[in-house]
Amino acid sequence: MTAYLETSAAPVSHTEIHQQYAHQIAIERIRLLYQGSRVPTLLMLLNGLACAGLLWGTQSTVLLAGWLVWLVLLGVLRLVQVAAFNTASPSRQADPHWQRVFLFGAGASGLTLAFAVIALVPPDAFLQQALVFGLIAAAILSASVAYAVSLSAFLTFALPCLLPAIGYLLFQGSQLQQGWGVLGMILLSALLVMAWQIHRLVQGSLLRRFQTLSLVSHLEQAKNRAEQLNHELAREIEQRRSAERALRLARDQLQERVEAGSVELSHSEVRLGLALEASELGLWDWNLETDEVHHSRLKEIFGITQDAVKSMRADLRPRLHPDDLPLLRRALVNHLKGRTDGYCIEYRVRHADGHWVWVEDRGRVMQRDARGKVTRMVGTRCDISARKRREEEQRLAATVFEAASEGIVILDPDYRLLAVNQAFSRVTGHRAEDVIGQFAAHLSGNPETARQYQQIRGELESLGHWQGELLETRKNGELYPQWLQLNVVRDSRGQVAHVVGFFADLTARRDAEDRLRYLSHYDELTGLANRGLFKQRLHDAGQRARQSGRNLALLLIDLDRFKLLNDSLGHEVGDQLLRQIARRLTQTVPEADTIARLSANEFAVLIDTYTSLSTLARLSSRLLTKLRVPMSVAGQELVVSASLGISLLPENAREISALMSQANMAMQHAKHLGGNTFQFFTDNLQACTLERLQMEVQLRKAIEEGQLDVYYQPKLNLASGRLDSAEALVRWRHPQLGMVPPGEFIPLAEETGLIGAIGEFVLRRACHQLREWQARGLTDLRLSVNLSVHQLRQGNLASLVRTVLDETALAPHLLELELTESQLLENVESVGLTFRQLRQMGVKLAIDDFGTGYSSLSYLKRFPVDYVKIDQTFIRDLSTHGEDAAITRAIIAMVHSLELKVVAEGVETPEQLEFLRQHQCDEIQGFLISRPLEAEALVAFLGAADRADAQDAPLEGLSR
Repeated sequence: MTAYLETSAAPVSHTEIHQQYAHQIAIERIRLLYQGSRVPTLLMLLNGLACAGLLWGTQSTVLLAGWLVWLVLLGVLRLVQVAAFNTASPSRQADPHWQRVFLFGAGASGLTLAFAVIALVPPDAFLQQALVFGLIAAAILSASVAYAVSLSAFLTFALPCLLPAIGYLLFQGSQLQQGWGVLGMILLSALLVMAWQIHRLVQGSLLRRFQTLSLVSHLEQAKNRAEQLNHELAREIEQRRSAERALRLARDQLQERVEAGSVELSHSEVRLGLALEASELGLWDWNLETDEVHHSRLKEIFGITQDAVKSMRADLRPRLHPDDLPLLRRALVNHLKGRTDGYCIEYRVRHADGHWVWVEDRGRVMQRDARGKVTRMVGTRCDISARKRREEEQRLAATVFEAASEGIVILDPDYRLLAVNQAFSRVTGHRAEDVIGQFAAHLSGNPETARQYQQIRGELESLGHWQGELLETRKNGELYPQWLQLNVVRDSRGQVAHVVGFFADLTARRDAEDRLRYLSHYDELTGLANRGLFKQRLHDAGQRARQSGRNLALLLIDLDRFKLLNDSLGHEVGDQLLRQIARRLTQTVPEADTIARLSANEFAVLIDTYTSLSTLARLSSRLLTKLRVPMSVAGQELVVSASLGISLLPENAREISALMSQANMAMQHAKHLGGNTFQFFTDNLQACTLERLQMEVQLRKAIEEGQLDVYYQPKLNLASGRLDSAEALVRWRHPQLGMVPPGEFIPLAEETGLIGAIGEFVLRRACHQLREWQARGLTDLRLSVNLSVHQLRQGNLASLVRTVLDETALAPHLLELELTESQLLENVESVGLTFRQLRQMGVKLAIDDFGTGYSSLSYLKRFPVDYVKIDQTFIRDLSTHGEDAAITRAIIAMVHSLELKVVAEGVETPEQLEFLRQHQCDEIQGFLISRPLEAEALVAFLGAADRADAQDAPLEGLSR
């Protein structure tokens, strides 16, 4: 239905040839240079020998002989180079190395001839000058003509040869030599014109040559194509002749039957029309000479009339689907060329309303002309869109059948297996080829299931469907739970045609349900009861206790410092530790009704009957002792303590919720006492807890409403006798309670995490205050601020300090940050990193309360600190021969040996001051110098101290 599209090659322009063959042209120029350079080289040698003979005796013999030897050597080398090029293969001749060597030789030849003109020709012998210049000019002309093939080669030779000689002759005083110089300029100009002309001619010749080569190649391809077409034409002619012979034979037979079958033909036409109408086939008749086509049933198939389609190419081809056009063209061409007996193709055509219609086209060549060219085709066309949809639905159903995750079986009315999918084989282990044709009941290895099949069959026949759970057997004998759903498929007469079954393996679902039930009641890590199961059992135990009048005890256990251990050693170590703790609890308290894990490190033990409080106390003590036994986890020996709270029912509480709350209060109180102990709940404990809760609420309100203030306690430098530093201390001025002692709210702030906000407040207030004091003249005062471990854990302490210093424009060395020794040891690596960042800023660092922890000298070496503050417990009982005095002397000596400074806090008596001065303590602070003061009071105190220092008065007791 479509025609061939033929293309012809466009002619190639000169520019395209030049661009295409630029590299080959360059190579051809190199060949021409080497081919034409032998004669100029020989002429240069001969003329050089002649010049040497003419000049012999007129110039220095050594100079002339050296020039002659160089000339001969250069000529021989160039001739050898030409011979090497001629013997090289064409691929090697394309190497750019040959062009560089040739240019070098040309330039050397030109300079050699220029040297002869400048250094060898006598300036006053006209006859010798004429002969020598004539010989050199002949050599130059010969070489220039040969080198003009390439402008680069010509210029490389001519310019070094003529320009130095012309310049030398023109600048001589002799008119004769100047005349020769002018003649040389004329020669150079002529040579340039000649070289340009020769280069242009060679360029054109090479372009024509390669154009000719291109045309010859094109003609060779055309010749091959023509031969191929001739072969195809000969084959088509032979086919046409065979067809003509067959047609002549058929025509003769047809003429014999025409008369006898004319009546039968009319009947056949009628029958053909009826058959086409019944089969919904459309007939088409295509005249390929005029492209006219006749269609029947065009309206029924395409929704268009016969008048709308007169030409096959113009009217019908635009309606074809673009994806089907190449396939249709190929099928048509193959039939037109006689490669196929008939033309048959399925393709899509756009209907008049816009949708695509699938069509099956069948046809055959009916007429050919005298040359064998097809002139007429006849065929039929039918709409197969419905069949295509059914095929697509069948493919989709087959895909779904095989890809379904559930097993699918199709049975015949006798319950034999007709088809199974891949999921069936995957679940049962039976291959499809092994079970097809067998009865479904014979595949079950479970006798109970086989008996159920009779009941299932009866229900299917009455209801048409059945579903339920069976216990089936895999091929390997393994039992598994199966959910089966069967449906009866009936034919148009209502008879059972097939039975379709869907089944699923419930093993994974059962395992998941069992796992879910277990996880809903037990802790996955330890295997103990979880919070939900514990609450249920606690509620049941409470009801039993009320009904029977028995006692109930709840033990709430919290591991001390577990978060620190978990963060330091990793969660994997923490998980292993919790498993060992759970095993110890189970082994130590076998009489417990329930042992549960309520949270990360919180456990509960429920005792539904006990004899006395002393029994519970012994049990708790035994439990804490067992937990304290060292345990090996991941190659490390760990010791873990716990805090235990005990609440009783009905002695302490009547309701279960109150019992839990009271046990938690008792456990928290045990933690406040330092851990590794147990506490019974009491009414007094509840009152203390409520008081702490109220205090926490009021402290939060104090932070929000600005009830906090900063006081400053000065420090005395014993070496200079000046008050050059102070410590910033937070104070809480409560509207009703007045000044709240720091010992009451600082521990609460540490416990609740409010210490972070308080620490940031003190840091900002102290830095702003110090900056204000500097504006008033106190430029050398250093201020120390206490840090909390909470601020270190947040990880942003260094950035906070940097921000505050930038805001206040305060010099970093005037700020000192203090951290207590016990806090310092909680996270050595993190603290060390933060301290190094602060030290790089220039901030001073100090260890507070030194001597109260468990540090060693190695920690002082690891942390970049500047000051060490001796705890006031050693200063309070200081005497010359006491233990505290010995410890204080040792601390001072040890710190000085590390080149650090020592500060003693809590100094209250002159005797303590004198002792510290004698043992070279660097700084002191305490009530002997001054109590903590407000900002303005500190300014006044420092002013009074400066006046007393000017009068040589003692500083002690100025604040009193």
